[in-house]
Formats: sequence, C-alpha cells, structure tokens
Amino acid sequence: MIRVRVISARGSTPREAGAEMIVTPDATQGTIGGGQLEYMAIDCARQMLARGEAEAQMDVPLGPEIGQCCGGRVVLALDRQAATPEDRPDLLVFGAGHVGRALSALMQHLPVNALLIDSRAEELARASGPTLLTPLPEAQIRAARPGSLVVILTHDHALDFLLAAEALARSDLAYVGMIGSATKRAQFARFARDRGIDPEPLTCPIGAGFTRDKRPEIIATFTAAELMACLTPTLTKKTACNS
Repeated sequence: MIRVRVISARGSTPREAGAEMIVTPDATQGTIGGGQLEYMAIDCARQMLARGEAEAQMDVPLGPEIGQCCGGRVVLALDRQAATPEDRPDLLVFGAGHVGRALSALMQHLPVNALLIDSRAEELARASGPTLLTPLPEAQIRAARPGSLVVILTHDHALDFLLAAEALARSDLAYVGMIGSATKRAQFARFARDRGIDPEPLTCPIGAGFTRDKRPEIIATFTAAELMACLTPTLTKKTACNS
C-alpha cells in the first residue's frame, strides 16, 4: 500500500500539512481533500504499486489547469508501507445490541481493528465485521494491547460495571467508554471506588454532548467521532480521551 501525505500546504488548500491517506490497488482510506488533487494522488500511488516503486513526490498548484480553484499549492509525499493491521489500534466493542452493531459497522471504515464481542451467538450473527463469541469477555480486556480502545454497551449493567472496572484497572488503554447516563456513571463511581479503582478516566455516557437523539445509529456515529478524536494527536480541543 502507498501512504500519501501532505508535507506542504501554501495558500488556500483543502487539507493542512500532515493530512494523509492510504491507497491500495482497489481501495483508499482517509483523504487529502478530495477533488482532482486526490484523484491525481491515487493515480500516482497505483502506478507506483504497479511498478514496484517505493517513493515519489508531487508538487501540485491548485488552479484551473487541474480543475480546482483553491489557488494554493500542495506538496505530497508518497511512500510504500507494509500492510500490517497490527499498526492500527485495537477497538474492543463489548455488546452486540443495536448500538454495538451500528458502532462496529461504522468502525470497519476507519483506521482501527474493530472487534465486536458478546456471549450471545444470535446477536453476533446479525453483525457485520469481525466478531468474537465468548463467555468470558473480561479476558479480552486483560489480553488487550496497550493503546487499545474499549467501548462497553452490553445488555447487563452488572457486566458493564465488571468490564469497566477491569479496563480501568489498566493504565495503558487509550479510551474506556460505557453507554449510560449521569445516574449510571454515579452508580459506577461508587462501585469502582469500593474496589480501589479511580472512575474518573471513564467516558460515560459515550457520544454525549452532541444531540438528544437516542437512535442507535446516531449514538454510534458520535461515539465513533469521539474515538477518532482520541486517535488524532493534532487536535488541540479537549476530548473525552483517557490519555
């Protein structure tokens, strides 16, 4: 695969320096701003793949000659990358109900390794993307790689609390979130403190502060945005990240 990065952006440009995308022979991930600039970069990247080339650079004026009217100038760096899913952070979604399935489906299109986990085979059968059927979901938290993200939205509040406590007992996870309300968070805080666990890093409710709409797909969308904010180090606005 080829990584395309904006290394210089002068004047009016669709994306800033540091923006990047991944190009494979039959797919793309991310964006450097769309339009003719992106089409040109994808074409160049696929030519590199076909020819076995490792590096290239593009200096593109964003003017009428390429069908864009931004007026700026962008320099792109293209370099070959090993296709290793392990380079992406792991996302463990506990609970294959409506929100869990919607979130899992959304995250298949984003740069994470998303896994939907449940003890109910019939719910997992309705999901898209990788799934895991297990009677001991807490074991997956113990085995998670450092930097993993954990989202908890099972059908059982007691199980939610157990999983959240298990996750917060670790200090190396990028995000720990639980579906719920202010009341549920307060109940969990008492539960956690009784066990000597600091509840403050927990994000609960997840995907909150954007809308009162409680449709599963809406909650999943804002939770996905929350997760991606945690993985975007260039953001300066405070997010719900645990780090």
